[in-house]
Amino acid sequence: MLVNSRMLLVLAAWASAACLLSSDPALAQANGCTMARVAGTARQIMRCADGVTIIAEAGARFNAVDRNRNGRPDAVSLRNKAVLVDVDRARHPDGFEVVTPQAIAAVRGTRWAVDVKNGTTSVLVVRGRVAVGRPSAGAAARVVLNEGEGVDVAPGSAPLTVRRWPPARSAALLARLGQ
Repeated sequence: MLVNSRMLLVLAAWASAACLLSSDPALAQANGCTMARVAGTARQIMRCADGVTIIAEAGARFNAVDRNRNGRPDAVSLRNKAVLVDVDRARHPDGFEVVTPQAIAAVRGTRWAVDVKNGTTSVLVVRGRVAVGRPSAGAAARVVLNEGEGVDVAPGSAPLTVRRWPPARSAALLARLGQ
């Protein structure tokens, strides 16, 4: 894989600004969050004092990120599988992001699911609105999803297409997250 100097600068800036919170319960508590297994399942749930709740399906690889180092996560870095994110806008007014290798999904108070598999990121909005774009694309290349809508972000530069997800697809993703 070729990495250009701009990409290295972006990665270095991300690493220096990020304070990671993994799915380790001890680390979660140190950052104002509690991590617990959902009874009778292999799913995990992370609840943060500032109104962020993240439900992760079994085996999901993710880290909560505190980029401004204020002790509260403001993003999740998701590498595989799915998470359901619920953000209370009144208690977290600065928004929240889910960052994957293919996409960035950003909101200001909503509930949405993000799934990473086979080199594609899928985003479904359960409540509210979510802006989705590729990490390398500008604001003009973003799409805004409303409740019930989703988008699949594959590698490349093809335009993102917003679609109303069929009930079976939405239900299948949400079932993996206990919803």
